[in-house]
Amino acid sequence: FLQVFLVEKAGRRSLFLAGLMGMLISAVAMTVGLALLSQFAWMSYVSMVAIFLFVIFFEVGPGPIPWFIVAELFSQGPRPAAIAVASFCNWACNFIVGMCFQYIADLCGPYVFVIFAVLLLVFFLFAYFKVPETKGKSFEEIAAVFRRKKLPAKAMTELEDLRGSEEA
Repeated sequence: FLQVFLVEKAGRRSLFLAGLMGMLISAVAMTVGLALLSQFAWMSYVSMVAIFLFVIFFEVGPGPIPWFIVAELFSQGPRPAAIAVASFCNWACNFIVGMCFQYIADLCGPYVFVIFAVLLLVFFLFAYFKVPETKGKSFEEIAAVFRRKKLPAKAMTELEDLRGSEEA
């Protein structure tokens, strides 16, 4: 409920980046907590707080924001297919993590969350350099960002944009 108001106020990209960075820091804290658990009993509390923060940051950014972004990156025609592909990727990755986590945890021990931290760093860098802010922008403005051109005075329609790409 809070996310609906927060996303309109703060913007999709900034919330997404903040969520990824928070999850990254939480994954590192979980790794430290688990690695030092045998030496310091209070590290169990560090791990618990890190898990809660991980979930909170997921719910602020990477949980809901991709659905906003996918819906805004595509025009009306290809949007259903794009959302279907995004849903498939989301659930396929959830399935893979769910099925493999225990085996990876047995293999890596307390350092299992290093894998997540590295992936989160890669996702953060990708989002920072490649994902535009979509808040308050039309499809044409977002498409212009991807073309790295300024939007012309008269906004190009999707059909005109497709005709232009056929000629090139």
